[in-house]
Amino acid sequence: MTTTLAPDVFRMLADPTRRSIFERLAREGELTVSALVGAARVSQPAVSQHLKALRGAGLVREERRGRQVFYKAKPKGLRPLVDWMSVQTELWRTSFDRLEALLDEMED
Repeated sequence: MTTTLAPDVFRMLADPTRRSIFERLAREGELTVSALVGAARVSQPAVSQHLKALRGAGLVREERRGRQVFYKAKPKGLRPLVDWMSVQTELWRTSFDRLEALLDEMED
């Protein structure tokens, strides 16, 4: 089984500020930029740029309501990461099983 890893997901979540924004949205639901700015410890334009990047990677969606824009995490955007981890888990499990078999063989 092979899977194509979306490098955007790793790149987006590698940044601690973006990861924090994504985690907060996942935990708290819909929030505005101004609600995110206080906890992010960065400027409003910086938070907006991070949200734009997260949207581009499919990790966040936005919804305009009047003059406000609400952001919400899209957990399904993590699917490429989950798929990649499943492949890696199976690869390592198989490798360790082979190593264990080899070590058992060497003991005999």
